[in-house]
Amino acid sequence: AVRRWCGLFGATSGSFRWWNTRGPPHGCWRDASCRTERTLEDPNPLMETGGSMKFAAAVFLALLGNAAAAEASEDFVSLAELEDSLLRNLFKGYQKWVRPVQHANDTITVRFGLKISQLVDVDEKNQLMTTNVWLWQEWTDTKLKWDPDDYGGITSIRVPSETIWLPDIVLYENADGRFEGSLMTKAIVRWDGTVTWTPPASYKSSCTMDVTFFPFDRQNCSMKFGSWTYDGHMVDLVLVDHDVDRKDFFDNGEWEILNATGVKGSRRDGMYWYPFITYSFILKRLPLFYTLFLIIPCLGLSFLTVLVFYLPSDEGEKLSLSTSVLVSLTVFLLVIEEIIPSSSKVIPLIGEYLLFIMIFVTFSIIVTVFVINVHHRSSATYHPMAPWVKSLFLQRLPRLLCMRGHTDRFHFPDIEMRSPEPKPRKGLGRRSHGGGPQRGALGGIEDENQAWLAMLEKATNSVRYISRHIKKEHFIREVVQDWKFVAQVLDRIFLWAFLTVSILGTILIFTPALQMYLSTPTSHSLGLN
Repeated sequence: AVRRWCGLFGATSGSFRWWNTRGPPHGCWRDASCRTERTLEDPNPLMETGGSMKFAAAVFLALLGNAAAAEASEDFVSLAELEDSLLRNLFKGYQKWVRPVQHANDTITVRFGLKISQLVDVDEKNQLMTTNVWLWQEWTDTKLKWDPDDYGGITSIRVPSETIWLPDIVLYENADGRFEGSLMTKAIVRWDGTVTWTPPASYKSSCTMDVTFFPFDRQNCSMKFGSWTYDGHMVDLVLVDHDVDRKDFFDNGEWEILNATGVKGSRRDGMYWYPFITYSFILKRLPLFYTLFLIIPCLGLSFLTVLVFYLPSDEGEKLSLSTSVLVSLTVFLLVIEEIIPSSSKVIPLIGEYLLFIMIFVTFSIIVTVFVINVHHRSSATYHPMAPWVKSLFLQRLPRLLCMRGHTDRFHFPDIEMRSPEPKPRKGLGRRSHGGGPQRGALGGIEDENQAWLAMLEKATNSVRYISRHIKKEHFIREVVQDWKFVAQVLDRIFLWAFLTVSILGTILIFTPALQMYLSTPTSHSLGLN
């Protein structure tokens, strides 16, 4: 065999031509005399023979490798061909409508888990929660088993989920009629029959909203999953993880997930029992938006109502300001009505506050009308002031309210108008007994005095009339000023009263909600994100 390969090499390769010319004749390897003679003729025959043998062995091995590769290439099968063969063998006679069990009383155990990727929306008005989730499901299909050694070491394949048996697990509280997943993705099938299917889904689930502490509220929304047609003897559910997977969760700008856990339950219907898994989501509202654009404006409107009593009653803007505040509160109440659900069970916190402010403003309008009426009272309107009113509102209450006393008074002393008595002239008595011409002169003087007395009487009457008129005007002005001061005292009383009620009402309404909000730990403090 060696000579045959050597001859082949010598015939095909020029490097072995020395073998035909200088090499030993046929049978020289077995003849010792021939080997001795060759050694005497060539002083270094072993070196040439050893080197050529190494090279020949290398070429020989290369040819053997090429021959083996050619033989292997004839028997090579690609991975695609192996997987195609595996799929044909697995699904030959496979019926996806048949439950993959060997015995009728066998139960398929479905391991179930939930992964949430996004909390899209929480609709308080329609009481809906929209979420994007992944449903992790794993079970064993006894009809999808194979030996990896028979198929080139293939241990798992991906198959369309429409071609295999699926547990009809749906969301019970679905609100849009789409109970199944959104996308029928492929399932992973392992060699031992384990099937893993994780379809994504977008659900709108019903959620009973409790808006008592809106906008500082928390909601508890649940999602219940279970088989639609199989009872617990056919398909059983096993909860893989009690916590919802939130590793790929996209944060929501309005809501924060405080906790999301699952629990297994079951319900009985006669002889059958139906297992289900319920996931509860504890949601906490982020109230910054509603605080800035709803609560703070309402607080401002309530304090504007208080400032109504700081305006002078002479101005006609007191009622205009109160009416404008009332209209603004009505608009805010309509905005709240569009957000919260129409329920008669509970009244939301912000609704209570708006209702409180509206009653507050309405009462302030009534009080303002009364104060304006008091402000314009006078004796001309037949409203004399009672003594107790003067004592209470003009003397006692101003000191308690740190107001200046009512000092605008005009007190005139009562001047008694008396007619002047004419004084007799000196010497008039002595001359009274004189002659006739002197008597005539005296009579003229008396007539002149009588004329002066008549003029003085008229002047006195005019002064009396003017005095009475001034007294009357002073009395009327004093009554008007007194009623105006009473109106100022009432304004100051209602200013402090409404300010106190506004502050206390705001604190009493929002304190329980703030306590609950501040006592609730966030997801960051719990280390859930």
